[in-house]
Amino acid sequence: MKKGALNASTRIRVLSACFCVCALLLVVRLYFVQFVHGSDYRAEASSQYISSSSEDHNRADIYFTSKDGSFLAAATEKNGWIIAIKPKEIEDPRALLRTIQSVVAVDEERFLASAAKKADPYEEVAFKLTDTEAAALRALKLTGVTLVRHTWRSYPGASLGAHVVGFVGYRGDHKEGVYGLERYWNDSLQGNSDGLYVNPFAEIFANIGSLISDPREEHGSIITTIEPTVQAQLERTLEGIMRSFTPKTVGGIIMDPHTGEIIALGVVPDFDPNTYNLVSDPETFTNPLVERVYELGSIMKPLTMAAAIDAGAVTPATTYNDTGSIMRSGFTISNFDGKGRGVVDMQEVLNQSLNTGATFAAEKMGHTAFTKYVKAYGLGTETGIDLPGEVSGKIGNLDRGADVDYASASFGQSIALTPIAMVRALASLGNGGVLPQPHVARAIRYDTGVTRSIAPVDEAVRVLKPETSETISGMLATVFDKALLNGELRQEHYSMAAKTGTAQIALARGGGYYDDRYLHSFFGYFPAHSPKYIIFLYALEPHGEKYASHTLARPYLELAKFLINYYNIPPDR
Repeated sequence: MKKGALNASTRIRVLSACFCVCALLLVVRLYFVQFVHGSDYRAEASSQYISSSSEDHNRADIYFTSKDGSFLAAATEKNGWIIAIKPKEIEDPRALLRTIQSVVAVDEERFLASAAKKADPYEEVAFKLTDTEAAALRALKLTGVTLVRHTWRSYPGASLGAHVVGFVGYRGDHKEGVYGLERYWNDSLQGNSDGLYVNPFAEIFANIGSLISDPREEHGSIITTIEPTVQAQLERTLEGIMRSFTPKTVGGIIMDPHTGEIIALGVVPDFDPNTYNLVSDPETFTNPLVERVYELGSIMKPLTMAAAIDAGAVTPATTYNDTGSIMRSGFTISNFDGKGRGVVDMQEVLNQSLNTGATFAAEKMGHTAFTKYVKAYGLGTETGIDLPGEVSGKIGNLDRGADVDYASASFGQSIALTPIAMVRALASLGNGGVLPQPHVARAIRYDTGVTRSIAPVDEAVRVLKPETSETISGMLATVFDKALLNGELRQEHYSMAAKTGTAQIALARGGGYYDDRYLHSFFGYFPAHSPKYIIFLYALEPHGEKYASHTLARPYLELAKFLINYYNIPPDR
């Protein structure tokens, strides 16, 4: 073949390759225009002839995850219209109002007050109109009336999971996530709102890079571990506790003790993020399960007992002479009823929730070892949960060295902990002795369709030997079967490991405790020796019952039975 013919053939191949690449680019570009950014362009197109007011535009979504793997929107964007008026162009405000009201409801007082501001060039008088309503109003061609394209944050589940999801609100003059996942993942959800177009290849390669970057720096929707049906059941249970015992606050967590996935987390009183502006007390928005510390009482005893067993200081059969009260550092420490039981073993310490017995176990292992285990459980640190505002537990008393502080800490007083830190520690009792990483975000789904897992990947921290976990789980199953409400709640086909807590509330001024105010807590996991879920409940200052066994035990069992049926958990006995 001649050289000229060869060069011509090569040029043809090069040109063909260029045409193929261009065609591929056009196809990819068309895909991104129609499917990836289609809704954005439609929204932009519809606002080209009417002004736009979409500060939240392009904010990504938040999803709950159903047990079948499908997604349910927890926070999303909705598009609609605002009615704005130009007061100086309106001759008869009342007549105009009647005309507008024939199409859509408008608040009369607000409209007339706005129309009276003749010096103002622009006043908004109605919000969240549908496209149909806007079209009908536009057809009337009303003088002095403008339609403004508007995008707003919507929460389809209303109050469902409100303390997890949070909401978008104002910080000064700027809108952003201010509570819950909306705040924690704000940068990722907010993304780049400067323009709609992002080169598809750049976006794809950017997301490849994101696989090793901080996911909070990448724009995408958040997929959570929250199961909406379970979340709804937890909230119904909490509302029942609130109605029956009127505590100041009641809260609960349902978590996989192995993975740390939180499938439900709720607090009552709660709120509807769609109408957060109607809430009078900002404290309602706070998530006390993460942002508040409490002396949680006797649910600490299983942690103390497990530590003593793990250290080799006691066994379930170890005995001591319970006299009902002891003196430490000049203070009297008593059982809840002040009565002694004589010679009893460690199982009976848990069965009857004996403060003196917990102190005995802590002192048998020694103050240094006890403090080491408390810190190993992570009770003085943040868990790292992906919710904002988490605080650390207060365990500083254990560094002072006073005997009474160690004694009190052994049964859950004198140290203040967040409920989420306590749940993480308690999970180690049932999962073989390791601390899980609590989390509510499972993955981030980028605009390109790429989904990246954001579940924790850190190696689990072991705090107890596997055999210790097995032993303490057996002891707690005995508590549930025989001691809790005299065995009334025992389940024939399911073993449950559980413990109550009734803690006195410290005086606001310090130096003692109220004698008529309590915090009730309860935890349980099941099946006891291979748990699928751990449930934690607490009620702050409930009324009508003194002990947590009478306020929280039955709600716990109600939730446990629901989970067993919902997830078809097989019986273990």
